[in-house]
Amino acid sequence: MTGPRQWWTDRVVPRLVDRSLDDRLAGPWREQVCGHACGVVLELGFGSGRTLPFYPDSVTRVLAVDPSDLAWEMAADRLTASRMPVERVSQDAASLPLAPESVDTVVSTWSLCTIPDLDGALAEVRRVLRPGGSFRFVEHALAASPRMARVQRAIQPVWGRVAGGCHVDRDILGLVRGAGFEVDTAHEGYLDAVTSPASWFVMGSATPGSS
Repeated sequence: MTGPRQWWTDRVVPRLVDRSLDDRLAGPWREQVCGHACGVVLELGFGSGRTLPFYPDSVTRVLAVDPSDLAWEMAADRLTASRMPVERVSQDAASLPLAPESVDTVVSTWSLCTIPDLDGALAEVRRVLRPGGSFRFVEHALAASPRMARVQRAIQPVWGRVAGGCHVDRDILGLVRGAGFEVDTAHEGYLDAVTSPASWFVMGSATPGSS
């Protein structure tokens, strides 16, 4: 039998995420992250498919990774309307049934904060990216302000339970660099004038380093 916490994670959180990251807020960020994608795209945290309209004609296929069956169901209309084929290939970003160097672009929009085994997922991203491919992302992350970072760490135990495992205290840029990527940061700062624990955004692209 599913307990209340699992019910909340499975049936409520996907709807809350879909609503809180609607196109009014997230559309301009998705446009920047997805707009330069090309070829075969692996998307971590596909959710309800809100990224699909932002992919350019240069994208030929989208391989979706998402743990939520409900979110995949919510994506039905967007999947039908998509001009490119979309296939859900895994529920676990740390275990991808893909050959090495088999994708051209990896995209993540507000998903690295929630993936349980982020180190494993980043290792998989590096494994499946073709030479010259790019990893494009936007996430909320640990703030540069020590005061806000203390707040983020303090609220994380409660935040994580309510937000389905989301972390507001992850140093996303540091973790991506630590996984062997060279990062080109396009944005690092608060969302406009909002200074809340979840409003410190980082956006950029990364390529595998030489090591």
